[in-house]
Amino acid sequence: MAKNLVIVESPAKAKTIEKFLGKDFKVESSFGHIADLPSKELGVDVDADFKPKYVVSSDKKDVVKRLSKLAKTAEMVWLASDEDREGEAIAWHLAEELNLEKEKTKRIVFSEITKTAIQKAIKNPREIDYNLVDAQQARRVLDRLVGYELSPVLWRKVKGGLSAGRVQSVSVRLIVERERDILDFDPKASYRVDAEFETEDKSKFKAKLPKNLKDDKTVEKFLEAQKNAKFTVADLTKKPAKKTPAPPFTTSTLQQEAARKLYFSVSKTMQMAQRLYEAGHITYMRTDSVNLSTQAKEGAKQEIEKAYGDQYHKARNYKGKSKGAQEAHEAIRPTNFANHSISAERDQQRLYELIWKRGIASQMSDAQLERTNVKIDSSEVKEQFTANGEIVKFDGFLKVYLEGHDDEEEEKAGFLPAMKVGDALDNNYIKATERYTRPPARYTEASLVKKLEELGIGRPSTYAPTISTIQNRKYIEKGSIEGKERKYSQYLLKNSEFKKKELSEMVGSDKGKLVPTDVGMVVNDFLVNHFGGIVDYNFTAKLEQDFDEVASGNEKWSKVMADFYKKFHPVVEDVAKNAEREVGERVLGKDPETGKPVSARLGKFGPMVQIGSVEDEEKPRFASLKPGQSLNSVTYEEAMDLFKLPKDLGTYKEEKVEANVGRYGPYVRFGKKFVSLDKGEDPLDVTFERAVELIKAKEKADEPIHYYQDKGVQKGVGRFGPYLKWNDIFINVNKKYDFDNLSEADIEELIEDKLQKERDKLIHHWEDEGIKLEKARWKRFKLSQGKTKVELPKTINAEEMTLEEAKAILEKNTKKKPKRKSAAKKKTSSKKTTAKKKPAAKKTKKKS
Repeated sequence: MAKNLVIVESPAKAKTIEKFLGKDFKVESSFGHIADLPSKELGVDVDADFKPKYVVSSDKKDVVKRLSKLAKTAEMVWLASDEDREGEAIAWHLAEELNLEKEKTKRIVFSEITKTAIQKAIKNPREIDYNLVDAQQARRVLDRLVGYELSPVLWRKVKGGLSAGRVQSVSVRLIVERERDILDFDPKASYRVDAEFETEDKSKFKAKLPKNLKDDKTVEKFLEAQKNAKFTVADLTKKPAKKTPAPPFTTSTLQQEAARKLYFSVSKTMQMAQRLYEAGHITYMRTDSVNLSTQAKEGAKQEIEKAYGDQYHKARNYKGKSKGAQEAHEAIRPTNFANHSISAERDQQRLYELIWKRGIASQMSDAQLERTNVKIDSSEVKEQFTANGEIVKFDGFLKVYLEGHDDEEEEKAGFLPAMKVGDALDNNYIKATERYTRPPARYTEASLVKKLEELGIGRPSTYAPTISTIQNRKYIEKGSIEGKERKYSQYLLKNSEFKKKELSEMVGSDKGKLVPTDVGMVVNDFLVNHFGGIVDYNFTAKLEQDFDEVASGNEKWSKVMADFYKKFHPVVEDVAKNAEREVGERVLGKDPETGKPVSARLGKFGPMVQIGSVEDEEKPRFASLKPGQSLNSVTYEEAMDLFKLPKDLGTYKEEKVEANVGRYGPYVRFGKKFVSLDKGEDPLDVTFERAVELIKAKEKADEPIHYYQDKGVQKGVGRFGPYLKWNDIFINVNKKYDFDNLSEADIEELIEDKLQKERDKLIHHWEDEGIKLEKARWKRFKLSQGKTKVELPKTINAEEMTLEEAKAILEKNTKKKPKRKSAAKKKTSSKKTTAKKKPAAKKTKKKS
């Protein structure tokens, strides 16, 4: 048995670290947090300094049991979780749950997984930092109180199944307010004027008027005057300029740049970065520091001078803008600048190369430029054209990297031909194009992170889960907005004649941007109206500062909680008792037949329109909105059209055919079969002939394309792409195959591969009992008997499970189910009782 037990958070990290330590060290993983607040009760005693009740979750009990056994036989236990607040809390929970003795426990931290860093950490251990633990507890407990008390109010006052969170609700508010700014935006038109000129040696360049012309009359007057104008160079200035490299990456700037250049989502960036860190390629990826260590700067210097020459190196120190930077002591950088690339999967390679370029460029020389500005006079009007050019004299850091920007609208300055003041210029054309002012841009994941960071809301570890959460809750979605056609005018003056033509463009189209759903807007409005303090930007940022004060030891976390709760809880009680139900209702007009109001509102199954109200003796009529319609935009005419559905189209093969809109969009119904309409197809416009065409296509698609083992094989395209269906098994068809031209050999290969995967997943099959134990997603396991399915943690020893153990787990799971309802009732009836059941603090906790 090893003398030293090192406990880290992830198994991947454990494998990397174990290579750097000798045979006296055994490295094990805690698989993240081993203890947390209970899932089915508040778990916080609000009357006893907000003491939390921590429990070991069922999927971590085996982990704790194994680690406890190893810890008892080890001479020293090294707690090596990450060096942020979450990591410190994990170390504390390990010390508590494993009952570690202080004398045989050491806490070590490192910002990179290299042999040097690990050995240095072992030589410089410390104790658990309880200030960081308390800061994490403050955030966790406060967020639990907000979610636990606000969510039931949303269930009663808005819609069942909703939930609220502190940082998540502020993020939704940002997106909702931006969407309303866009909806309310009134575009103003003006004319941008561009021209092309030619020097005496026939070199061409483009110029423009610095200010737009306001209307058609002004444009026509301006162009008329320019018909016989002479153009000369009025002024020419050349100035030296420089570009300076951006600092190395923090968590948020990495998320933003990976989105711009690699098109990664925030969550994907963090997943890739986590793997790079655990493999020892980069430093810790949750940080808001831009510092580089002396060792890192020396490594960058050596690589720059070796690869590019001495003149490309310039040592730099960066200072972060984040006031409360605390997560780690260094920026995200490669652990070894000599490695320009790594051997890994392609997306990891791309992210590593981006981190390497940004890190190395931060220690490189400025780019030296020469900027030229030319002003061009017209003999007929006072307005001057201007042209700008830029020459790179010394590329410096640009040899490696240039930072991207969210707004790529500004034109890049090009190269200008040689000319001097007084030179005559020939004009090839002048073009005036009608342009409209643009509304604010919708947020992308990256620009939302940037905004949250600017406001001081959240911390590096919170951005990715926050954005994932509000998408999973269906408060926002990545929109695919088609846009609308808009007419615009263009004038062209060429060869002393000008012409006007009408053109068109698509405006307002957006793909992949964050758009609030109707549910998100209604929930946001309810929270802003009744809990303005919770979703106030300054208040949320102030809480982050309070957490920082706790982490610094300048404030007690229980006091932060008390100050918050004494204002928050009375508001919750008042709103729960007195606030009216919020359904985002818009009255659109009156029904001409009944005179009852026609309104758009949020219903049990989503956004809808209705005729009448719940107070009427007669039940209101309801209709679901079509895709692309929203509570904010649906018109009276569109609402009345929805009540024409379902549309009876006739009879086909003695079955009724109708068109309608359901929860998943517009469809044609034929007996018991449903056929989705194509994107953009309106059910009100569907004819009987079109419906039959869709039905026949569906029937044809359902026909077997092949028979295998006397069972038909069907093909189709679903949410996750093309598939085959055989013997009630769905088989994804990857890009290796030509889906439109699958051969019999292809089909049989796909089925056999699927069957082999199913066989490989099966660990035990007790056929007499009808019980299976199989591998599941995320390296977990699934135990099943009939309709009863139990997901088991990846830490369980599946190979050695006996039939008796399997039966016990299934029986335990079956018994649990009927108790859920009564447990929920008990929970809501007496929060204080459940909060006081078990104190959290144990002997090793210095303060709470």
